[in-house]
Order: sequence, then C-alpha cells, then structure tokens
Amino acid sequence: MSESFWVCGVDEAGRGPLVGAVVAGAVVLDPLNPIAGLKDSKRLTPARRDALYAEIVLKAKAWGVGEASPLEIDQINILQATMLAMQRAIDDICIRLGRWPDKALIDGNRCPALPIPAEAIVKGDSKEPAISAASIVAKVTRDRQMQDLHGRYPQYGFLQHMGYPTPVHLVALRQFGACPEHRRSFSPVRVVLEQAKI
Repeated sequence: MSESFWVCGVDEAGRGPLVGAVVAGAVVLDPLNPIAGLKDSKRLTPARRDALYAEIVLKAKAWGVGEASPLEIDQINILQATMLAMQRAIDDICIRLGRWPDKALIDGNRCPALPIPAEAIVKGDSKEPAISAASIVAKVTRDRQMQDLHGRYPQYGFLQHMGYPTPVHLVALRQFGACPEHRRSFSPVRVVLEQAKI
C-alpha cells in the first residue's frame, strides 16, 4: 500500500429541490492522472459535466456516492440528511480505496461527523479540484435519478427543472398532487398535501 496522503473532496447536489434524494459525491484525485477543466458543476454545461464525470470515473484514485432518501430527509431534516449522504459517500470511498482517506475537504461551512480530519471550505467547489470533481459526480448522479423519475412521472416536467420549485413544478404539484418521491416536509409539498385533506 502506498504511503500517499489521500485527500477526499466532498460535495452534494439536491438540497433545494422538492423531490428525490440528496446526493453526495466524494473523490480522491490521482496526481499522476490529472483532469483538466474541473470546476463547480453548476458552471458547466450538461454535456461538459457528463464528459468530466466519465473522466473522473476513469482517472480518479477513487470516487464514491452517498445519498439520503426523501423519507430520510423528512425524518431528520435536509441539513442532517445532507451530512448523512456525505458520510455515506466517504464510506463508499473507503470501500473502494480499502482504507480511509487521510483528510476530507467538505464544500460549505460545516462538516459531517467523520473518523478522519475534515475541513469545511465555503465555495470549495470553485477552489479545490477534488471538491469540484465531487460536485460533478453528485450533480450527474442526481440528474440521472431525476431523468428516471421523469420517465415514471412525466406530468411534473422533472427534466425541465430537476425537482426545484419552479413555477412549472408548483403548478404541476397543485394539479397532480405529490408523487411518492416528493419531500413531504418541504413547505410547497406540505401545503398541497394539507389542502388535499380539506
């Protein structure tokens, strides 16, 4: 086993939407296989994200994904669910590496509880390549989940808004009610459900 110091970048996608899981990505980059063009996933086109995702999967020392379901979000709140998804992403990295990373760099202003040193970095997805890579893994994974949900529930237009509370989504929510993957604890969904009982 190499004595390399392995730094794991961690980021999430899907805190704001009304539907679906919150997804975290974790990536340990390989200095011997650099990846050009890493940046915050929100600043990339979908095609560029997909291309970088494929490159990360191929070139990274290890990558992992964790998520928390809509039910878990409703039970423990979105912040705690995000921390849980990040823990699960790092657990996935640990399985793939065969050991814990030496340090985790977390996008944002707080860290999940981990058995390794961790540092929260505000706007880390635009400062640290490993976090940028993690943001791409999380975003592509969640977008693909939303594409699957669109196939099952096309009436909500998930491909258009990826579950965020846009006017189109809110109109569909009022018209069709909530699907099983909607987050019941989020206000727009809760209001629709309460009105349905009247």
